[in-house]
Amino acid sequence: MRLLVVEDDRPIALSLQRALQRDGNIVDLSHDGQSALGALVDGSYDCIVLDLGLPDIDGTELLRRLRKQRQHTPVVILSARDDPPDRVLGLDLGADDYVVKPFDLDELEARIRAVTRRGLARRGGDVEIGRLRLSMVERRVFIDADPVELSPREFAILECLMLRHGRVVSKRQLLESVDGWDSGMSENAVELYVHRVRKKIEQSGSGIQTLRGFGYLLQVDEPS
Repeated sequence: MRLLVVEDDRPIALSLQRALQRDGNIVDLSHDGQSALGALVDGSYDCIVLDLGLPDIDGTELLRRLRKQRQHTPVVILSARDDPPDRVLGLDLGADDYVVKPFDLDELEARIRAVTRRGLARRGGDVEIGRLRLSMVERRVFIDADPVELSPREFAILECLMLRHGRVVSKRQLLESVDGWDSGMSENAVELYVHRVRKKIEQSGSGIQTLRGFGYLLQVDEPS
């Protein structure tokens, strides 16, 4: 994913950039509202992480302008303002989620993935990897024109891998995609679901590679 982090606190912004890049994302930084507007004119982003306390344009005003311009990129507000009226205002102005500082990085990453998936679904986008096709509208996976029969958890596993095609996905990330970051499900259970998904897509020409100590990688098999 390509992300734009709009955060005036430079140490926080750089820390977020490093963490999200380790997760396989492309991350651009803006430290004020004007530069954020310029970045959005010049580039296309999958998600915006937006601080409210910006030095020039307040984050709520920036969000208001974006939505008025029919800019529908998903927005996750990241703010120290934790009063309910602030949250309600941000969401009413068109934010897709609201995370309060201090925050848990894993939770923030999970929320970014969630709003990005919803954004794809709203646009009716499909994700195609070789002969595999993920329909965000139908919430189904196909091999060519044939649907793959998946349980809800199996679908969540495969969706997460397809959305992060070509990048290693950890067990923890897959666990979050299945049951959320507060789940009581163990990471060992993820192996079972990955095994089931691997069997169900083996005719697609794509496979799930296990990288011991790192996680899983979905890739198109090389022709023999």
